[in-house]
Amino acid sequence: MTTTDAGTSGGTAAAAACHGPQSESDPRLGAGSVTDTAAESPAPGGHGYAKQKDAHIKRLRRIEGQIRGLQRMLEEDVYCIDILTQVSASTKGLQSFGLQLLEEHLRHCVADAAAKGPDAIDAKVQEATKAIERMLRS
Repeated sequence: MTTTDAGTSGGTAAAAACHGPQSESDPRLGAGSVTDTAAESPAPGGHGYAKQKDAHIKRLRRIEGQIRGLQRMLEEDVYCIDILTQVSASTKGLQSFGLQLLEEHLRHCVADAAAKGPDAIDAKVQEATKAIERMLRS
């Protein structure tokens, strides 16, 4: 499984298009990034996943536990096939989580863009397509 740092390339600009600009304290921004003030950033809960945030956090903690389990399995010299089974379960958990976030993005951000007009919806569809491409490459 490969990983990419999607949060530092175009994600900030895309989030600003849907939710307004991010604050300077946003850790996803690179050094030297210039942003608008925090007073202009979206209100908490403005993202598509906001309604399910607690469930998502619980799900990520469960996946985190699976990853810790992998570490313990290595430390305890567990049979490689058993470890690979756990790797597969962890990977599927992350993929499922990603798909859920994508669905929520489509329902919230793309629907919001549809109300703003064709240019806005085209940008959101392109953004979603690139996110899907990244997920398929991983």
